[in-house]
Amino acid sequence: MSKSFIQHLHYIRIPVRDLDQSVQWYQDVLGLELVTITEDPFAIFKIDEGPFLITLVPTENETFIHFTTDEDAAFSLGFASPELEAFHQHLIDHGVLVGDIKEDQDHQYFTFYDPSGNKLQSHW
Repeated sequence: MSKSFIQHLHYIRIPVRDLDQSVQWYQDVLGLELVTITEDPFAIFKIDEGPFLITLVPTENETFIHFTTDEDAAFSLGFASPELEAFHQHLIDHGVLVGDIKEDQDHQYFTFYDPSGNKLQSHW
């Protein structure tokens, strides 16, 4: 096996249609901490105390962070949540399009969509 020069995943970029609306949603609904809004403008969020960042990138194009398999949307980004059922209900209470909680080999998960239509997942 060759040596990896990669230490960790630093950030992921998510396309959004309305940056202001998305910044509010990622703060208010997901509870992420806004680090900065750059001049570009990009909105940069951190998750907990880790090195991983989420960058919201405004675009007018109809593009998403998810991809399709067999014509179904498949998520690219999964969030770990130890309070999965409470998080699921929190999203429902905030009017988020949320799938049912499913279980697979002692692993629970559900999918949901941000205001720009990006399909995301949470699991525990």
